[in-house]
Amino acid sequence: MLTSDELIKEISATLTKTKVVKLGAIIKKQQFAVKDLIDITFNPDKNIAFRAAWILENLFLQKPESYIDNLDYLISRVKDVDNPSCKRHYAKILMHITSPKAPAIIRQKLAQMNLEPVVEQLFDWLIDPKVLIAVKVFAAETLFNMRERYPWIAEELANQIRFLMRDGTAAIQSRGRKLLARL
Repeated sequence: MLTSDELIKEISATLTKTKVVKLGAIIKKQQFAVKDLIDITFNPDKNIAFRAAWILENLFLQKPESYIDNLDYLISRVKDVDNPSCKRHYAKILMHITSPKAPAIIRQKLAQMNLEPVVEQLFDWLIDPKVLIAVKVFAAETLFNMRERYPWIAEELANQIRFLMRDGTAAIQSRGRKLLARL
C-alpha cells in the first residue's frame, strides 16, 4: 500500500507525463486516499505540491465520477490554493467538473453543494494580475459553466473578460471572444 510519505518521495524528483499517468494508475489500483493526495497539493515544497496537483488533475479528468466521495473536500480546499502552479490544475479540474459534458453524477453532486466560495475564488483569480493566464482562462470557462446556477455571474464575467481582453495575450483574446459570443 502506497503511503503519503512514499508518494511524496516518489514525486520529489522531476516527473514526466508518463510517470504522472503511471502514478495515477498506482493510486487508483491501491485505492490511495484522494483526500491525502489533495493534502499533498498543499505541501510547503512548491514542486511537490505542483506534481501532486498534476496527478490529481490527471485522475479527475480521466474518470471524475470515481472521485465523487472526494468532491466535497476538493471544493472545500479551492479557496486555500495559493501555489500558482497548483491554481492551474485546480482551475482545470473545476472547468471540467462544471462542464455540461461532466458525468451526470458529478453535476448532481455539485448541484447540492454551495459553490459560492469557489465562484469568489475564481473571480479573485481572474482579477489578480499575478495569476497565470492559463488559470484565468480556466477560471473564466468555469464561471461560464456556472452562469445558469448563479445568474449574476454572466454580467460580471462579461465585464471581467472585456477588461482582460484590453491588454490581454492572444490566449485571453481568443477565449474571451468565444465566451463573450456565448454569453
